[in-house]
Amino acid sequence: MLSPAELSPIPTAEPPRDCPRCPRLVAFREECRAEYLGWWNAPVPAFGDPQAWLAIVGLAPGKHGANRTGRPFTGDYAGELLYATLAKFGLSEGEYRADPADGLRLRGAIILNAVKCLPPANKPEPSEIANCRPFLEASLAALPNLRVIVALGQIAHVAAARALGLRPSATKFAHGAEHRVNGITLLSSYHCSRYNQNTRRLDAAMFEGVFERALAIGPQMSSISLP
Repeated sequence: MLSPAELSPIPTAEPPRDCPRCPRLVAFREECRAEYLGWWNAPVPAFGDPQAWLAIVGLAPGKHGANRTGRPFTGDYAGELLYATLAKFGLSEGEYRADPADGLRLRGAIILNAVKCLPPANKPEPSEIANCRPFLEASLAALPNLRVIVALGQIAHVAAARALGLRPSATKFAHGAEHRVNGITLLSSYHCSRYNQNTRRLDAAMFEGVFERALAIGPQMSSISLP
């Protein structure tokens, strides 16, 4: 099986397949490898366009989604809305079929996670988020055309803000919140999780509104690079 770095459009920003940084996540990874033979069960690499102007930052791999398939938001409920939205706004080519072999490609967009490995109960600890931050920072810094970051959920919002050098206390999370630094705009959305959709905290129109805003400002901004 290929390593995360070999699959990523920005391989220098990926951890090794057996990344040792977080003991709790390593132990959970080994449990999953023993129970679910044939699953990815490793840090999930970025997916998308290395020339992207838009970076989408999620929380972490889902157990039956990216941790199983090896591609962000692939094979779980959250991915259905995310990839449908990307298709609607012309940010993808091909058909999303919840399978890394479906041939789907992103155009102008890339998907990253604040935490690369599956956390128990989908809840990473603060130390694990901090341990993974260098990979997020490296991924963002490697995008020469980056103009907009869409953060999905509060944890992703804080991780992205820190990666941009912003103080989370000065960049409060809210759906539709917008912050700008060094030519990059950070937009925030409620996570497209099953829970948020089922409780109607987030619906398709709300989610699409964030991407409409990204498209309204992204292509108009001049080319920049992270400091």
